[in-house]
Amino acid sequence: PHELTARPEPAAQGDVVLVETGAAPLSASLDGAVPFYREGDRWVALVGIDAEARPGRRDLRVRWEDGEATLRFEVRAKAFPTERLRVEPRYVEPPAEVAARIAAEKARLDRLWERRSPERRWQGGFRRPVPAEPSSAFGLQRVFNGQRRSPHNGVDFPVGAGIPVAAANAGEVAVAEDLYFTGNTVIVDHGLGLYTTYAHLSEIEVRVGQPIAAGTIVGRVGATGRATGPHLHW
Repeated sequence: PHELTARPEPAAQGDVVLVETGAAPLSASLDGAVPFYREGDRWVALVGIDAEARPGRRDLRVRWEDGEATLRFEVRAKAFPTERLRVEPRYVEPPAEVAARIAAEKARLDRLWERRSPERRWQGGFRRPVPAEPSSAFGLQRVFNGQRRSPHNGVDFPVGAGIPVAAANAGEVAVAEDLYFTGNTVIVDHGLGLYTTYAHLSEIEVRVGQPIAAGTIVGRVGATGRATGPHLHW
């Protein structure tokens, strides 16, 4: 039988689980296809656990030419802190005339997250997009103007307007436009279903379809969209 390992084990809501094996899998699935890539003499996959995932056991099924195996790992509940913010009312209860825009943007992004480019574009570790420490953690429970909304799906960097924002790794620009909630937004496709998002930008400096290297300036820090002031949401 082939060895399969996962870490962290157990995992928590919001974690990324690193799965490793010693031989090239033909296929793998866990709520959809899971792509593996070669790292030295090992084969590796990244499995993201949604911050709102139901706690419990998960089964990753992997098939090789000479057999198959199931890796069972546990997802535990995580207590995320709550953050209360005041924003313009139109970003909490959007006016009727923008409802179609919001729905269309959400549908396009949902389709994007399902797309897994077949080749790995990133190399090595990911760098911070700005030279600062994050001030807001992933998974925070967000309350805008007294109303609870979806959890914070990134981290915030408290940097001034106009600061250059660098791509965290190599990839291809998948989105470069103004979106209702995240304002001027760039999304980079790093391949195999891995993306990074750069939101609330004052300026966008790349175009859709553009191949970029790690460190390429994708835009500049701003406060567009649902933002309380200049910062980078990553």
